[in-house]
Amino acid sequence: MMIFRLHIEETLRALLAQEDTDGDKKITIEDKGPGSFSLRSEQEHYEVKGTYHLSNLLQELVIAKNEGKTYTDISVDMIEELPVDRVSRMIREYYWQGLTRTMDAAGIERLISDSKNESLTAEKLPVYIPFEDAKALQYYKALEATVAIEAIQLPEHMTPDYVKSINKKPGILSLKLKTEDGKTTGVPFVVPGGRFNEMYGWDSYFESIGLINDGKIELARAMADNFQYEIEHYGKILNANRSYYLTRTQPPFYSSMIRDVYVVTKDKNWLTSHLRTAIKEYESVWMVEGKRLTDNGLNRFLAEGIGIPPECEAGHFDAILQPYAEAAGLSIAEYIARYEDGTIINKALDTYFLHDRSVRESGHDTSYRIDGNCADLNLVELNAFLYKYETDFQYLIKVEFNDLFEGYTSTYWEQKAEQRLAATNALLWNSEKGLYFDFNHKDHKPSDFIAVTTLVPLWANMCSDSQAEQLVASAIPLLKEKGGLAGSTKASRGDITEQRPARQWDYPNGWAPHQMMVWKGLMDYGFHDTAQELIYRWLFMITKNAVDYNGTIPEKYDVVAATHKVFAEYGNVGTDFEYITQEGFGWMNASYQYGLSLLDDDFVDKLNHLVTPETLF
Repeated sequence: MMIFRLHIEETLRALLAQEDTDGDKKITIEDKGPGSFSLRSEQEHYEVKGTYHLSNLLQELVIAKNEGKTYTDISVDMIEELPVDRVSRMIREYYWQGLTRTMDAAGIERLISDSKNESLTAEKLPVYIPFEDAKALQYYKALEATVAIEAIQLPEHMTPDYVKSINKKPGILSLKLKTEDGKTTGVPFVVPGGRFNEMYGWDSYFESIGLINDGKIELARAMADNFQYEIEHYGKILNANRSYYLTRTQPPFYSSMIRDVYVVTKDKNWLTSHLRTAIKEYESVWMVEGKRLTDNGLNRFLAEGIGIPPECEAGHFDAILQPYAEAAGLSIAEYIARYEDGTIINKALDTYFLHDRSVRESGHDTSYRIDGNCADLNLVELNAFLYKYETDFQYLIKVEFNDLFEGYTSTYWEQKAEQRLAATNALLWNSEKGLYFDFNHKDHKPSDFIAVTTLVPLWANMCSDSQAEQLVASAIPLLKEKGGLAGSTKASRGDITEQRPARQWDYPNGWAPHQMMVWKGLMDYGFHDTAQELIYRWLFMITKNAVDYNGTIPEKYDVVAATHKVFAEYGNVGTDFEYITQEGFGWMNASYQYGLSLLDDDFVDKLNHLVTPETLF
């Protein structure tokens, strides 16, 4: 094994001067350098050849630099590390750590410097604390002396009007604190990455799959503990722990997280506490008639804020607002001000923003599947998620609590699941097309939009064997692309024009949570070969992009072109870094580790030899 002792700064300067021809402080296939860099010692000489190996050298130098070293010993084995091994190792050893946060003195500084706080008019970041959490209020009040925060106690009863009233003073919401040996610290959580520097809802569940896979069970457990804190203190699992999300929940995965963690820890007291909270969330968030429960027995998303979502960048809604502003003889800015202060009443805009918030609550922001009608739709995936809650409750009570848990029997939850299944089969399942479709509970009509969410009932074990056969035969050919499953079919998305821009959750883009759910569903129903093909396509795309683009692991991909260069709103988080990514992207990291745990060895070996010395040139 050849090892070279290198002066970090000198080697970095020489390497980048030669190979980083576009000046972005990365080495990618778009650079036009010679593609070969010499390492020498008194005894040995080694030529680092090709984009992948050169970028590995760059990354190893930067890792050592970040550790405070002046010199470092780099082995050729690390430079030539096989790509799957390297991506997986970096996720396990570096990226999870880079994405971990705490809401305490040690961790809150990073939140203060978050780019979303740049518009704050106050000099201090508001930290909002639940009314009944006196210990947290005391902790953050004391922290005001040393950290640029302002601790603000929330009212006992929060309303949409109150949430709107603090939109001009947006801040972060406290999460769970723990005190051990007299020291108070924040219970840790994993953020998605990039500009997403808070604990997000369904991101957290999919991240926990990767964490558990990588042996980080305590961190996954901590995420569930923060979910519990949010339900107990904010009334729901939040879209994210920011003040303007207080009226919004997120796709429900709490019962799945509980089961996944419990399988490893076998902590019965912990399970008891969390199962109680999960049932509370199910009943108080999802099963309130006239809210997120519709009169046909199925559910919808319904975010209950007032006015314009404050997190959106300036100009985001100009195309919607302009006709109303022109009709009123006002500028858009003037119209917004009068609409927000209640001087102008516009029911059509109220409805538009109700649907817009509900899109954000659904996690699928944005998609033409739910554009302008989200709160009117019984979405396939939401009802599959809640069926999973009901069957999880049934299973846990039967197996772990001897068929009785605080007045609930397993039979009760089995009947709940059967009722939902009957309504789903009646309203969402199309036996002629072999697909599940969303249902408009106001118009009493099914949608005809074909999305990858049609496959989520497989994940929830909601399909009969014959439905599963039909669904896989119908949906996979429509949605399968070079890099995995697209968010929708091209035909359902429709034409893209200047007036009708691309939406990021539609064709041609693909997303990690969809892939992960479909893989599990296919494997559970015995579609092994189909699952293997889809996992390979997804991991091939991630690995090839990491090899070609300096280890880049982004938020999403264009699965048709199998590239991280996505052309839709919001850009692509995880691509903006210098030298080396410190984080990857949360659920993308998880999808990689989870996919590898399911992929047959021969496919892993095939991926690992995407880049070898004989295929570099």
